[in-house]
Amino acid sequence: MIAKEQALKNLKDTAWLQDEATQEIFHLLDSEQGRTKAVGGIVRDSLIGRNGAKTDIDFATEFLPQEVIERAKKANIAYYPTGIEHGTITLRIGKKIFEITTLRQDIETDGRHAKVQFGSDWIKDANRRDFTINALYVDYNGELFDPLSGLKDCLAGKVKFIGNADDRLKEDRLRVFRFFRFSASHAMQKLDEVGLKACERAANDLGNISAERIGVEMVRMLSLKYIAKSLTLMSEIGVLSLNTRVLEQLFLYEDFADNPAFEARLAIILGQYEKAKLQKLWRLSNAQIKEAVNLLNGAKLLHENKINEAAYHYKDIIVDIAPLAGAIYHWEHKKLLETVRRLSAIKVPPFPIGGKDLIGAGIKSGAKLGEILARLESEWIKSDFKLSKSNLLSKI
Repeated sequence: MIAKEQALKNLKDTAWLQDEATQEIFHLLDSEQGRTKAVGGIVRDSLIGRNGAKTDIDFATEFLPQEVIERAKKANIAYYPTGIEHGTITLRIGKKIFEITTLRQDIETDGRHAKVQFGSDWIKDANRRDFTINALYVDYNGELFDPLSGLKDCLAGKVKFIGNADDRLKEDRLRVFRFFRFSASHAMQKLDEVGLKACERAANDLGNISAERIGVEMVRMLSLKYIAKSLTLMSEIGVLSLNTRVLEQLFLYEDFADNPAFEARLAIILGQYEKAKLQKLWRLSNAQIKEAVNLLNGAKLLHENKINEAAYHYKDIIVDIAPLAGAIYHWEHKKLLETVRRLSAIKVPPFPIGGKDLIGAGIKSGAKLGEILARLESEWIKSDFKLSKSNLLSKI
């Protein structure tokens, strides 16, 4: 665990805080007078040394949205009223994006939408957030404002709802998914018992969350290093529907994969759902589904000992295919290591012929040409890529 003194030093020294564009936003909105602070994830992660590749920075301010716009205009800073009804204005300086949200409290919610009231009370603003680790603020000078003891929980790796967990979930049911995601990313999958019980009570009433919002959370979660335990708990309390076989494969995949891939997790889950159903359920892109299917196809080839074919057809994703195959087909570690060794020894050259070569040899363009090309490609793969162009053309 990082010591408090080191965490505070991490925050003061972090590059984004010292950045000229960030300081311009602080100055624009009177951070020197305590009227604007950066807040949320970038503060939390800077404290624990996880600066990563975050580019968007969130600010909380006492200024109303129109005042933020007017100040941005005068400073010639690009602005966009992206969420003005909830007090959010997006500012852009160069390639850097800043979201500025007026201090507020939610006065009416339905589990998805909220009616807000703007104000200037920092404590009320903190109390309307989800978890204590996300109610951390910092000013232009790197001084932490921690009204709800979020730093203690952050350093201890605890994801705790602010105040009454049931109330926080009634305000926004998506927080069920966020609780599990943050517990996986920041608490080593050690779930706060109070929060878990509240999520279990809320699990039967998640119907008004949009598929897009759930999909965003699930994509983020499936991209984390260790999630199998969290997904198991989500299934046990009824938030997700994943069968035992799929959960076993997810655990085994984590055991096999050095850098678990989102698409590989998705491929495992596709073993339970039809493609179209899962795509609709989480609003996944065609590209995400396609790569997951490619991984599944490659894993099947490896399991069938068609290693050359897998290396040739899926060379761009081959590093993820071996651990996926091991998880799906329940390989022993010895078989996984041997497969990885064989894959690493394969050097796949370009296929030496194409359609033009066949046309030059007298084959007319059309379905027959494609069939011949596919047959020759298959023979070339089986030869360990040794058949030359002339060898292949002689087999027409």
